[in-house]
Amino acid sequence: MANQEKMQTQNSLSNFDSKHRRTVEEKRSFKKGTGRITLKLRKQRNRVEAPLYNSYNIQEFDLHPGYWFEKYTDLIPSDVANYVDDGNQYVERIVEALYHFKQCALIGPSGTGKTHITYLVAELTGLPIWEINCALQTSTYDLIGRYVDLGKDNWIEGPVTLWLKHGGLLYLDEANMMRQDVAVRLNPILDARGHLIIAEKDNEIIPRHKYAYCVLSINPRRTEFTGTKRLNVSFRRRLSVWINFNYQSVGGQISSNEVKLIKQRSGINEETAVKILKVGAELRRQYLAEELFYGPSPRDLINWAILCKYRNDPVQAAESTIIALITDDNDLQESIRKLIRNIFT
Repeated sequence: MANQEKMQTQNSLSNFDSKHRRTVEEKRSFKKGTGRITLKLRKQRNRVEAPLYNSYNIQEFDLHPGYWFEKYTDLIPSDVANYVDDGNQYVERIVEALYHFKQCALIGPSGTGKTHITYLVAELTGLPIWEINCALQTSTYDLIGRYVDLGKDNWIEGPVTLWLKHGGLLYLDEANMMRQDVAVRLNPILDARGHLIIAEKDNEIIPRHKYAYCVLSINPRRTEFTGTKRLNVSFRRRLSVWINFNYQSVGGQISSNEVKLIKQRSGINEETAVKILKVGAELRRQYLAEELFYGPSPRDLINWAILCKYRNDPVQAAESTIIALITDDNDLQESIRKLIRNIFT
């Protein structure tokens, strides 16, 4: 019995020692930066499948080598759908811009995938994302922080301050709707100074985290984007890289990748998917020519396709998903119905 107990004790110690060695090796590997992707695949809540990560040529651009965002891992996006890219290499260009310059701007109409690809980049690179919609009512207090109630102990930090302290990806959506006083406060954060001075808090200086990156999305200055304006030169010059986004299917140009996307997400057959995209591409052409106030996004076309699967009449399926969405003008709605009938018949 004594020998048996001794052997069990030795086996337990051996198992503990083996497990301890593996843990130590993982930590060493993580500190060196070589095991970051492996650890992320095993331990991170939002797991990036290796084939998805390796499908993009971004392996050389590690945005936080050896660093782990322990406190804000819940802000790292997960299960973001793959981005359909017709050779524009948007993911690679954004990651490269962040690696070299820390920030970049994405320009394009609504529905071209600017927000989608930002979330995908955050997931692929393991960055917690701090998203801010730069609406006209958004103030510097909303972004930086403010005192609540009475006393100087009741300071609530805003998302920009938290991003500066803890790092990650700051996403400024619809940045050209930003108020001028807000843009001025962001200037020293985005240039070589790399810090924020909180005048409201005894001029406290918050330096920018080593792994704090920024992406701006900008809509074109058109009548349907009420409140948009041209960014002033001092703000624009702080963004070294500007990437233009556009629809992948416009007019007579039909993307086979977008056909495949509509087919996969809705379950319809390829012939119907092609016809739906032809309608969408023509409506986008009219939108870019400023004949319509809105061009349908891939998601809009997928919604239409889902109803088409269960209804025999494509016009009826389009009434609540495409036609009413694009315009409330009766004449324009009737022209869209005619376009759908022509393409489907």
